[in-house]
Amino acid sequence: MFSDKAKEEIRQVFKKYPNKRSAVMDVLRIAQRERGGHIEKEDMEEIARLLGMQTVDVNAQAAFYTMYNVEKPVGKHHIQVCRNISCSLLGAENLIKHMEKELNIKVGETTPDKKFTLSTVECLGSCGTAPMMQINDDYYENLSAEKIDKILKDLK
Repeated sequence: MFSDKAKEEIRQVFKKYPNKRSAVMDVLRIAQRERGGHIEKEDMEEIARLLGMQTVDVNAQAAFYTMYNVEKPVGKHHIQVCRNISCSLLGAENLIKHMEKELNIKVGETTPDKKFTLSTVECLGSCGTAPMMQINDDYYENLSAEKIDKILKDLK
């Protein structure tokens, strides 16, 4: 499953931890990148084998954290909109509807050209700058419909 480059990266990751099992999140990240943005069941089985863990334990880690996309490919730009209390009180639901309209998809869907996937998450830890969203590894804060339109235009 892993390329030679990824195998070398995993070997380097193992050096950071006294116990290989502690590397599970790093190895999940590497696997997701190798797969092109998501993690399949067979990836978790391979990771479990490499780390000496049960597959169910690797799956539990992958399912818990929103940074991992389990068994469902996502678009080039994975938009995750916070819908927790601070963001909701400051208009996240309206912004989600705005993005659904602009992208012509619903939450949980990917555009036909595979450029955008729209998801909601419970908390991205930026309550003081709500409403906010994460696109891949980047945070966008203090959002408005106008800011979102510019962000989407720049990504297209």
